[in-house]
Amino acid sequence: MRLDKFLKVSRLIKRRTVANEACDAGRVMVNGKPAKASLSVKTGDVIEIGFGTKTVKVEVLDVQETVKKDDAKELYRYL
Repeated sequence: MRLDKFLKVSRLIKRRTVANEACDAGRVMVNGKPAKASLSVKTGDVIEIGFGTKTVKVEVLDVQETVKKDDAKELYRYL
């Protein structure tokens, strides 16, 4: 699954266009490297997102196309 779509489905970022812009600006890192929105996300990847002064670091536990809002938190784990 594409990185921008995973960020939206997991609800780490609210909209896919915002996720796309964050990737283009270099605020999203996957496994320690700057990532493009089209990067394929796999289970076990570590995603780091910079929100202003705060940084969120998560590990991908599962990749699914669609998820209910309550189950979205089961796709990743905070590090």
